[in-house]
Amino acid sequence: MTEIRVPTLGESVTEATIGRWFKKAGDPVAVDEPLVELETDKVTIEVPAPTAGTLSEIIAADGATVAVGALLGQITEGAGAAKPAAAPAKAAAPAAAAAAPAAAPAAAKAPPADAPLAPSVRKLSAETGIDASTVPGSGKDGRVTKGDMLAAIERAASAPTPVNQPAAAVQVRAPSPADDAAREERVKMTRLRQTIARRLKDVQNTAAMLTTFNEVDMTNVMALRAHYKDAFEKKHGAKLGFMGFFTKAVVQALKDIPAVNAEIDGSDLIYKNYYHIGVAVGTDKGLVVPVVRDCDHKSISDIEKSIADFGRRARDGQLKIDEMQGGTFTITNGGIYGSLMSTPILNAPQSGILGMHKIQERPMVVGGKIEVRPMMYLALSYDHRVIDGKEAVTFLVRVKESLEDPARLVLDL
Repeated sequence: MTEIRVPTLGESVTEATIGRWFKKAGDPVAVDEPLVELETDKVTIEVPAPTAGTLSEIIAADGATVAVGALLGQITEGAGAAKPAAAPAKAAAPAAAAAAPAAAPAAAKAPPADAPLAPSVRKLSAETGIDASTVPGSGKDGRVTKGDMLAAIERAASAPTPVNQPAAAVQVRAPSPADDAAREERVKMTRLRQTIARRLKDVQNTAAMLTTFNEVDMTNVMALRAHYKDAFEKKHGAKLGFMGFFTKAVVQALKDIPAVNAEIDGSDLIYKNYYHIGVAVGTDKGLVVPVVRDCDHKSISDIEKSIADFGRRARDGQLKIDEMQGGTFTITNGGIYGSLMSTPILNAPQSGILGMHKIQERPMVVGGKIEVRPMMYLALSYDHRVIDGKEAVTFLVRVKESLEDPARLVLDL
């Protein structure tokens, strides 16, 4: 018998929710065949079969919350076991009854209500809180043995445990009128959506969050992109978007204003001399933020290829947990959905996040004349505990200057 347990899920991830089982109890399985889908705070992962055989038992059902190392199910090795573990027991019962007719009634007989418990059983019950009267007994006259208690303790330890939420975090709505209730659909929030909700609210409750705005004239970046996009795609196999320019502009600004790349740890400030930029990606399950590491050492083409790969795998649910950890700053682009202006919420424990928005032609005064220019609003949300207003505004101006004169990105100015 081989156990299927929740694997190590990554740094700071201690539990997951059973998304769905791909197999039913009694189904044959092959080595490394996906058995069950787990939803964690960050990604969805599949647990493969550790060995070939028959899925004899499913212990954690769909929707259950399980901790790292918890027992999910069991596999009976070999091709012979084609039925769930419970089935042979049932099938064997008639044969046992035929061989010894008196044995079945004796085994099925319940112990007397006032039957004394063995001292070892009483001790285990007191220590663990498990009521011995609820444990099926295998001893004489159905009495509960020490072995029965130990098995019950093991089952309880490996059983899914619900995630307890503080009462203040649980919102209870008033019931809808009957006519409205009949037209409502109640769907359980996914683990990812619950985590997004909790983390965003935690940030609002913890950080002294403030947002500052500016606007950038995208004329030069758009002209550069239009001129080189075909040659760029031909050479690098990736489309030339705006994220590469924005990421490089952010890195240069972070170098100038290191506080935006810092975070609070207790009573200390940690200044990070590396630049891991998170790029928010929307999926049908919610927002995820894969991290492009060491962007100061990457070219625009490297960054564009990384972002394209992350976006593709995020939508397919194939991102790894370590690919979404360790970011020092985040960029989110609401402009692809048509957002003109927003105030993004920090991605804790980071101290800054840059919001990009829709490019819109607007009349601008250039050299004393009104010209139509493609403009984008930029929003920097920041933690005022770490970053002063002067630093936040200067950071955003640095980003604006780099984008309006892209040669600065090449010359590292």
